[in-house]
Amino acid sequence: MRAMPVLRSIFLGALLCGGSAIAHDWPSPQDAAGADGAAGNAKAPASLILFENVRVFDGTSPTLSGPGSVLVRGNVIEKVAQGQVSAEGARVIDGGGRTLMPGLIDAHWHSMFVGVPIGAALTADAGYLNIVAGIEARKTLMRGFTTVRDVGGAVFGLKNAIDRGVIPGPRIYPSGAMISVTGGHGDFRNPSDLPRTQGEPASRHDIAGDSAIADSPDEVRLRVREQLMHGASQIKLTGGGGVSSPHSPLDVVTFSEAELRAAVQSAADWGTYVAVHAYTPEAIQRAIRAGVQSIEHGSLMDEETARKMAETGTWLSTQAFPDELADAFPRGSNEWEKAQEVFAGTDSTYRLAVKYKLKTAFGTDILFSSALAAQQGRLLASLTRWYSPAETLIMATGTNAQLLALSGKRNPYPGELGVVREGALADLLLVDGNPLENIALIGDPDKNFVLIMKDGAIVKDALAAH
Repeated sequence: MRAMPVLRSIFLGALLCGGSAIAHDWPSPQDAAGADGAAGNAKAPASLILFENVRVFDGTSPTLSGPGSVLVRGNVIEKVAQGQVSAEGARVIDGGGRTLMPGLIDAHWHSMFVGVPIGAALTADAGYLNIVAGIEARKTLMRGFTTVRDVGGAVFGLKNAIDRGVIPGPRIYPSGAMISVTGGHGDFRNPSDLPRTQGEPASRHDIAGDSAIADSPDEVRLRVREQLMHGASQIKLTGGGGVSSPHSPLDVVTFSEAELRAAVQSAADWGTYVAVHAYTPEAIQRAIRAGVQSIEHGSLMDEETARKMAETGTWLSTQAFPDELADAFPRGSNEWEKAQEVFAGTDSTYRLAVKYKLKTAFGTDILFSSALAAQQGRLLASLTRWYSPAETLIMATGTNAQLLALSGKRNPYPGELGVVREGALADLLLVDGNPLENIALIGDPDKNFVLIMKDGAIVKDALAAH
């Protein structure tokens, strides 16, 4: 009896967001842009675009170059040079001494949940959520975030629509459903929904593809392989308690080491890796022992845990949470109180990351608030509490790109991201000013990002209006 709702959901997802359930003659990105350029779709990329008189922040160096030129052919940076470059037939853009830098990367994003309150995220139909996510995707791109690593949600249809040029948005590295255990972070069922039959979907969220419950190594393997079949570039598990889930205390450690190892091995068989949501030392250390390569959050870690992460080369993907993020929950509620505990650990986590020189990625984890999502760049700039402006911007470009590259054979965008370098993919921002001297420029993209390029296509050009 479950087959018809599932098929109906697949059919609607395919119609709304370019899913693969139905065969289509898809529009190319250029066709879609031409048909709806006014709505913000990318313009068809010129064969050659030459940026002149720009100072380059390359995503790895803490300084700007002298005045120079960058030539883009198709979707690839062909030449980076000091002084002028000759390129017959190129469209020439005079940067006027502005900064040319890589597109920004958010390494912890939830495309399907960022634009709706939690009640809608839990109850709204897939069509509504996809439409809102599409609108938010365009806003994300226009803030200069040309790439996101999506770590939980039924995002494959949205990604497909963006990649095919149907709607504008960032590159998406999708995890698909976040995999959890019964009662863990990501299990939003009521006790009346229990028990479930092992191997069966736990709830409508499992069926929709936002979460997946797995309570044994064999179930973990199944759920991991399902996400990889959908097209996941990496796998996300929730290895400890969480803020938003009603039955998930922060101190709980969820997956056993055997279950985590099952996920790590299944992902490795497909050439990719596992990221694990974990706050506490015990949850983090268990994940490390199982071979997990990226810890998401780590907000309650201790010094011993930071030392182990340094020894094993484990990534820390952590966030400088804004206090307003807790406003998604009623003040004084269990979820609100858990948020306060997590937020209180932010300063210590970043200080440990600096002390032990952890491989640290930048992400925001904004949920349930379009207004907070609009502060994405300001949240990046807030990292200057612990890092220099140059270190902060390197983290959100070249360093984050190294984390994305762990997806190996499952990388949906083969090529180098996060840098301005010959041969790299052409995701570029032209900034009115020097963000290495004034990182606050990043927080006002409408004013300060005068040009945004993604994959060689110009999606914003304020210079053309003058």
